[in-house]
Amino acid sequence: MVPTPVSKSVIKFSLPLAATGWLISVYHNLLYYKILPESAAPCVQGVSCTTVFIKWFGFVTIPFLSFVAYTLILILLFLTYRILAHDKYIIFYRFW
Repeated sequence: MVPTPVSKSVIKFSLPLAATGWLISVYHNLLYYKILPESAAPCVQGVSCTTVFIKWFGFVTIPFLSFVAYTLILILLFLTYRILAHDKYIIFYRFW
């Protein structure tokens, strides 16, 4: 058995956190792109949840970046779980 830096327990504890972040980012994107009405927004005082702070290339916004980040985290967690479940280990090469 080859030792790995990641075990199934790490995935077990990080998956709910990443899934919760992904759901919050989906909700924020729905508010931001006005799919949900602004009355559904919890922030009625102070800075609005739908204020545009950055807009790179015409479509990359802060809510979109969080959605992409959590999606990538979930995909990587799923792939790592599949690798660990089938006893296929990634060989980490050290260059020195």
